[in-house]
Amino acid sequence: MTTKKAKLLIVEDEVAIRTGLIDLFVYHGYEVDAAGDGNEGLRKALSGQYHLILLDVMLPGMNGYDICENIRQQDKEQPIIMLTAKNSDEEIVQGLTLGADDYIAKPFSVAQLKLRVEAVLRRSRQLDNDSNQLEIDKETVIDIQNLALTKGDNTQVFTRREVEVLQYLYQHKERPVPREELLNKVWGYDKQLDLETRTVDIHIAKIRRKIEDNPKDPQRLITVRGAGYRLCCHDD
Repeated sequence: MTTKKAKLLIVEDEVAIRTGLIDLFVYHGYEVDAAGDGNEGLRKALSGQYHLILLDVMLPGMNGYDICENIRQQDKEQPIIMLTAKNSDEEIVQGLTLGADDYIAKPFSVAQLKLRVEAVLRRSRQLDNDSNQLEIDKETVIDIQNLALTKGDNTQVFTRREVEVLQYLYQHKERPVPREELLNKVWGYDKQLDLETRTVDIHIAKIRRKIEDNPKDPQRLITVRGAGYRLCCHDD
């Protein structure tokens, strides 16, 4: 799949913004569909025909958070970028926790939005299936194909992006990985982009809640001060 043939769904109730985004992406060779309220947006999103969904948070009928949650219940791999006028940590965490790949706060740079859409699309390929499992330790083995970790009777479900982060950290487990490197290699963002985003940090926190016995005292996914994040596996 190339971005020139990618099909986007834009869910945005403000006519001027929606029209501007449609014009932008059509001009750059995308196929674009749109919805002006939450109910229509959810119906279209669940059709499974879009390579990426641009999803506003504040919508009539159903808000973006509820739409994102409904999408994730049916499709863990659908790329989603949330557009929001809200920029508090709590609101950002909520969107990413529900499974959005990224968020962009309004007002945003049109050029940066385009670059970030391209980056998410580049990373929306199938997960590498050379190995069906990611073994962190004897108790923490992640089923890559099914994006899940089972411990006893408890199953933790991962998003595609969370598994990609874990895979990259596993491939480089001999060293700490800087957050900028994760943005570049996992999210596909150009090193020259001056991004103010907590996407990496929030994804790390989400992963810790799933793989750590005590997320406040992580033993498997640790922070190395001034250097980045390191995945500590049983054979380290």
